[in-house]
Amino acid sequence: MTPPLGLIEGYYGRPWSWQAREETISFLKPHGYDFYIYAPKADSHLRKRWRENHPSDAENALRHVAKHCRKRKVSFGVGLSPYELYRDFNPDAQAVLADKLAQFDDWGVEILAILFDDMRGDLPDLAVTQVEIMHWVGARTKAKKLIVCPSYYTDDPVLDRFFGKRPPNYLEDFGRLLNPSIEVFWTGEEVCSKEYSPGHLARVADQLRRKPFLWDNYPVNDGPRMSQYLHVRAFTGRHAGIGAHLSAHSVNPALQPVLSRMPAISLAESYRLGDAYEYGAAFSHAAETVAGVELARKLQDDILYFQDVGLERLGKAVDRLRRRYGSVDHDAAREIIGWLDGAYKFEEEIV
Repeated sequence: MTPPLGLIEGYYGRPWSWQAREETISFLKPHGYDFYIYAPKADSHLRKRWRENHPSDAENALRHVAKHCRKRKVSFGVGLSPYELYRDFNPDAQAVLADKLAQFDDWGVEILAILFDDMRGDLPDLAVTQVEIMHWVGARTKAKKLIVCPSYYTDDPVLDRFFGKRPPNYLEDFGRLLNPSIEVFWTGEEVCSKEYSPGHLARVADQLRRKPFLWDNYPVNDGPRMSQYLHVRAFTGRHAGIGAHLSAHSVNPALQPVLSRMPAISLAESYRLGDAYEYGAAFSHAAETVAGVELARKLQDDILYFQDVGLERLGKAVDRLRRRYGSVDHDAAREIIGWLDGAYKFEEEIV
């Protein structure tokens, strides 16, 4: 069973271009990707500056992306992170949020995601307050689908270290109180989960009282450590059997939009082929589909450098790789050159 597939731009760092977004949406539609959610962390007007309107050029670009999605029968969504709104959901904040929701409606937002991730969470009645906000939003948005990302969206204890210890029974209370029509993002046993099992997803569904809406943090490569690598390998650890335990499967892509299409294609193939899926063959097929046969062969030869060795340990191989891909007239090759030149590096922690 293949769940609904889509992209969520939920990464930190250098955002994609508007052209890259539209081209990726069009490219992945025939492979089964039927929704797209705009939520890059670099868009401060969706995060700490959420109370301010987007500049006119960004607003016009978003309207164009929404129109682009409608023409291709791809559901268009936006992820709003109203920074620490749950600390004081007062009338002034409600008025600003109402205006924001009206603006999204005017853009044609079909999927609205309210994201409480990566904010302080060790607060009393956190679940109660966040659910109240979600019900308030649900009564005022025209979006066809409403999704929420809880503050603790994974079992991973790294969230407790960064954002404070999660309240007791937070997930259970969240699921019990939340309207069943509202979906819930979940990243798995870790922030960047290596695999998903039916048993894990069934347990989470029991806690949430609904199937989780998977936020899959592969092939994302943001942050000081992960930006050292290009995540181009085909998906592993996502057996087709998990589809029955999900309401949807969203992919958080890498900083390189064209290269991200390769693993994205492989995920669709994993669901389609089930037990017959082979990740090596899936990579070859996806790389040829995205980049053509000749460039795909180069990528196959060098995949260890990109995904396992990493930028800081390439040494003398950098010059060879730069010559090898610098002569190729393809956007995937240009993304590799940009990575080799440090265009995607992070200099400090991002959360």
